[in-house]
Amino acid sequence: MENHDELLQEWTNKLLEAFEIADIDVDVHAVLNLAGVAAHSIVRPAAPLTTFVAGLAAGLAAGSGQADESVAMKAAIGMAKQLAAAEAPAEAPAESPAAADGSAVEAPSGN
Repeated sequence: MENHDELLQEWTNKLLEAFEIADIDVDVHAVLNLAGVAAHSIVRPAAPLTTFVAGLAAGLAAGSGQADESVAMKAAIGMAKQLAAAEAPAEAPAESPAAADGSAVEAPSGN
């Protein structure tokens, strides 16, 4: 059985051939990393949407001559990743040592 990396690369190659852009080099790990950031920072369905929009932006930039394919893809993935990461909820503050062990922490009384 093939590993995931091999399967994903084969699938990517099949897509590229079907769209007649087999000469394009796609950084599968960068795309998956972007999807992970979007899924965890926003909501899970943001992953495919984010990668699609980043790919569309890269394609438009490359197609219009603003940048070559590699530069356009890196820029689009970078911008989308930065935007998605900025949407991540703030981390919860660390618990005090007394609360971390399950003991109750009493609030000061108002007397």
